[in-house]
Amino acid sequence: MSKINHELLLERAEYEFLRGDYPNALRSYGLILKDHPMLDEAKIGVYLSDLGIESEEEAQALFDYYQLIKSEKENAADIINGLIETLDGSKQNIEELLRGPVQEQIEYSDGIRYSDFLLLVESRGSFKKTFEDIMFSTKVVITNKDEFIDFVTKLSHEGFGEMALGYLDASSHLFGNDQEILALYHVVSGK
Repeated sequence: MSKINHELLLERAEYEFLRGDYPNALRSYGLILKDHPMLDEAKIGVYLSDLGIESEEEAQALFDYYQLIKSEKENAADIINGLIETLDGSKQNIEELLRGPVQEQIEYSDGIRYSDFLLLVESRGSFKKTFEDIMFSTKVVITNKDEFIDFVTKLSHEGFGEMALGYLDASSHLFGNDQEILALYHVVSGK
């Protein structure tokens, strides 16, 4: 009987989470943890539901990723926990950067200007690592064509080809038939 209740509660919690009803999902996951304190899905559900109250997009992205890897990897919970810790650290680093000596910065909600992102890359020494650390928690705000070209090119060169293509497809209409933007398709495809 306990197993059925646990599975039903887990289904209900996931349903509430996917609907965006994070307070009720949090309660449902909490009820599961009360009887099953070591259940990884419930632990992750509690954290992501709490995160969803603050940042729905980030929580949904992590939830989707967890659903994708949990059947393939035995350590899926450890991977998600590592991402969560990284996100928390990245948010603090970004906040420190935004409060740092470059005070003329415009504050963007949940975003960082591309020029500030590049400063963060420079201080950390790796575009790929820096982007991985912020991709679920922060939007990179591109303000002009040159930044867009640089960003898409770097994404492509750092192994984020599909993501670069997604940005390109979603934004190329903004630039019309600009040949530099259209040439990015060749960069992204490796031709």
